[in-house]
Amino acid sequence: MNKEKFIKKLRKMLQEQEEFLSMPNKKLPSENNIFHRYKNPVLTAKHVPLHWRFDFSHEGNPHLLERLGINAAFNSGAIELHGKIYLAVRVEGYDRKSFFAIAETETGLDNFRFWDYPVLMPETEDPDVNVYDMRLTQHEDGWIYGVFCTERKDPTALPGDLSSAVAQAGIARTHDLKTWERLPDLKSQSLQQRNVVLHEEFVNGQYAFFTRPQDNFIEAGQGGGIGWALCEDITNPFIGAEKIIDTREYHTIKESKNGQGPAPIKTEAGWLHIAHGVRGCAAGLRYVIYMFMTSLEDPSRLIYSPGGYFLAPMGEERIGDVSNVLFINGWVKRKNGEVLIYYASSDTRMHVATSTVEKLVDYCKNTPPDPLRSAACVAQRNELIAKNLKLLKDLH
Repeated sequence: MNKEKFIKKLRKMLQEQEEFLSMPNKKLPSENNIFHRYKNPVLTAKHVPLHWRFDFSHEGNPHLLERLGINAAFNSGAIELHGKIYLAVRVEGYDRKSFFAIAETETGLDNFRFWDYPVLMPETEDPDVNVYDMRLTQHEDGWIYGVFCTERKDPTALPGDLSSAVAQAGIARTHDLKTWERLPDLKSQSLQQRNVVLHEEFVNGQYAFFTRPQDNFIEAGQGGGIGWALCEDITNPFIGAEKIIDTREYHTIKESKNGQGPAPIKTEAGWLHIAHGVRGCAAGLRYVIYMFMTSLEDPSRLIYSPGGYFLAPMGEERIGDVSNVLFINGWVKRKNGEVLIYYASSDTRMHVATSTVEKLVDYCKNTPPDPLRSAACVAQRNELIAKNLKLLKDLH
């Protein structure tokens, strides 16, 4: 096309994206009185700036073709700074490589805008092949830490095996989300690590990590669930024995794997945790989100564990690159007690749900635990039914 048509088309593309980015989100009615979903995803591949995807040069790209496509925007860490919400987004290109990018908004619910450039994450001496799923922790030592999965090809893989990989925990820190200092990867006695999260406070003068030990890249194997370990020096990060604080259980939402989401939220009643649980089914692996609480005095001691899932994929959330999946690695507690819960669906897009600290603590403390057997579950439900039928009778 000639230059005049080229410029006209480019302006139209930019205008259409601006209109898309500016759409207000709508709170949906709550079906359980615990949280509200919202109508639109807060981030998708379509939110990524056009100048990341297209060459705007008429001379070099006269047909205005996309050069570097974006497949998905998902699994975002979250933080509030100076009244704004920032997401550290996992962006994946058509080439399957993930990278981090910062998107910000003032509302927390819509109008997210990516910064002009993705995060330039420094590499270690052993370069990452892929990086993803960053958790952001504003630590009491004054730094903002990003702990993420770093993936490399398994050096012991047989010739021709191009799928075996090794996952470990990468660590970087920043003061402004722009300039990052890369620290050595976390060293542990586990063969592989995923879903590692830094606790926001020192514990016995040491850094504390939530971990997820596993035997290989895909399966937890002998890994028992969400772990807990201490580290003396974050600049030379090594953890010894890992204490399992939230175990996997047979025939539950977390029988295959489970992993800590973002760092827990501190409340007067204890630490609020949100996590993902995985089970196998005929359609493959099903990922849901669940909650639990640990002691304020000892963040490694489980005190409440409501049964079942907190969030599961519904409607369009069930469809995507890896279907039937919800995953979380970011949430924000605001000064007014509201909690913004940022979750991804099917490895494709980001959503938000809203609740309050008061409701989430109530949910964790007063929702019965999973009794682990059908007969016990029926007895548990019958107790609730009998109580409610009596209350209804008294009401009339």
